[in-house]
Amino acid sequence: MMMVKHIENGTVIDHINAGKALEVLKIIGGPNSSITVIAINVLSTKHGRKDILKMEDVYIDKKKLDLISLIAPNATVDVIKNGKVAEKRQVKLPKEVSGVLKCLNPKCITNKPREPAVTKFIVKQNPLRLICAYCNKEFEGESLLKA
Repeated sequence: MMMVKHIENGTVIDHINAGKALEVLKIIGGPNSSITVIAINVLSTKHGRKDILKMEDVYIDKKKLDLISLIAPNATVDVIKNGKVAEKRQVKLPKEVSGVLKCLNPKCITNKPREPAVTKFIVKQNPLRLICAYCNKEFEGESLLKA
């Protein structure tokens, strides 16, 4: 059995959909110079298989949590301070995502250099879809994250 040292301060993201940890790490912007532990396809009694990320001295803002929820809707985020869980949150899909994704429709006003507008997408579930608030183009949940 392999043991991973606990982090003193930082963030642990657990219950990431199996195989999605690297996509979550890309959203966060890592790995950087801090210690980062990635566990992929580990056994989970709740989900069968899952991924886990541990990042020393890294904290995640709401915009990034919203993006993470699009690819890992069952994830839990633990904020660690002084070696203990200071805060535990379940990610949840937001009703909308603004200013962090690019609309793939080249005719959308958000892609016009003379009339820049902050992107805004309405989030719909089952199946996950994102609808541009400006051009009404609909995208599958993860397609915008890969652009």
